[in-house]
Amino acid sequence: MKRVLQIALGIVTSVGGFLEIGSIATAAQAGAGFGYRLAWSIVIGTACIAFLVEMSGRFAACSGRTIPDALRERFGGPAFLAVLAVMLCVSILVLGAEMGGASAALQLATGIALRWWVVPIALLAWLILWRGTFGIIENGVSLLGLVTVVFVVAALHGGPDYRAFAHGLVPRLPAHRPAHYWFVAVSVLGASISPYLYYFYSSGAIEDKWDVSYLAVNRWVAGIGMGFGGLLSLAVLVCAAIVLGPSGGDVQGYRDLSRLTTTILGRPGFWLFVAALGIACLGATLEIALSLAYLLAQGFGWEWGEDLEPRRSARFSITYSIIIAIGAVIALAGADPLTLTNLSMALTAASLPVGVLPFLVLMNDRAYLGDHTNGLLGNVVVLVISLLAMVLGVISIPLQIAGS
Repeated sequence: MKRVLQIALGIVTSVGGFLEIGSIATAAQAGAGFGYRLAWSIVIGTACIAFLVEMSGRFAACSGRTIPDALRERFGGPAFLAVLAVMLCVSILVLGAEMGGASAALQLATGIALRWWVVPIALLAWLILWRGTFGIIENGVSLLGLVTVVFVVAALHGGPDYRAFAHGLVPRLPAHRPAHYWFVAVSVLGASISPYLYYFYSSGAIEDKWDVSYLAVNRWVAGIGMGFGGLLSLAVLVCAAIVLGPSGGDVQGYRDLSRLTTTILGRPGFWLFVAALGIACLGATLEIALSLAYLLAQGFGWEWGEDLEPRRSARFSITYSIIIAIGAVIALAGADPLTLTNLSMALTAASLPVGVLPFLVLMNDRAYLGDHTNGLLGNVVVLVISLLAMVLGVISIPLQIAGS
């Protein structure tokens, strides 16, 4: 019974960490601009992150080691620092977008400008990390995040074109605006395959003291949790195709995003959207800040752990405090929040091989995993999708910037 409860909580945690401003904004852009034709990008992104999450949990359970520590040991300090630099630069941009998303939810609810909410959101996130435990962050915020199921309800009530949706699950060349099509596709991939998810998940497995007896639990959590998270993203795309697609325009702001549920479900849909956006973005803010603090602390051999009192893990605690402050500065810098979200997601996708390829090497090393190394399917899926995301990102980002 205890393991069943752990599976349930783990799946809820996966759902809470999957759908945030990156997934909501990029899926909405895809549905608004191209109807159902980019559904395939969510599906392959979900498959890739499911494999990566399963691998990260398996690595923690079998080796008892953290990924950053093993990366530094296996590849040396300079290679680890290169991975660290890329991860920090990209993930802090994502953090700024998430804090902007949480602030935008409060703006929609109160009418008070987004910039006035960034500092309170930063202080709330810092206070939760400073005073809370890993269980509160892992399960408490994620349970609240189940309000994002409103997108599935709205998608079903909206009367989707199931035949067109099925066609959208197969990749096709764009009929118009090719540069924007591929940019949105790569942004969707970046939102789905966010590296902070599997770093956070792996660190959580260490905090919860997983061993090889948890491998079955790990597979269920990764498969069902990430799969349901992908379903939520597809629901956002369907809502956008129904509500915004007929006008053929792009998502211009958070007010457009709120129409996804408000148009179909009325006023209750508006408030459920506000709650979903705020909770999802706050949860992502906590996870990203913790993931980057884990990355630094584990890589440099510091004392770390969300369940430790801050004075016992001073450098770890100071690190996530500084990271939250930097994220707040980015959110306040004046860039359009949705533009920042789309660009940070595209950069995440373009940089995927930097972190994923060394991790795949670790996952095939018997010195760490014994008889539980990767199979051919996992290696091929993650490698192909990561390289595809990189190629699409390198090509589409400059074209999108030039076109804009």
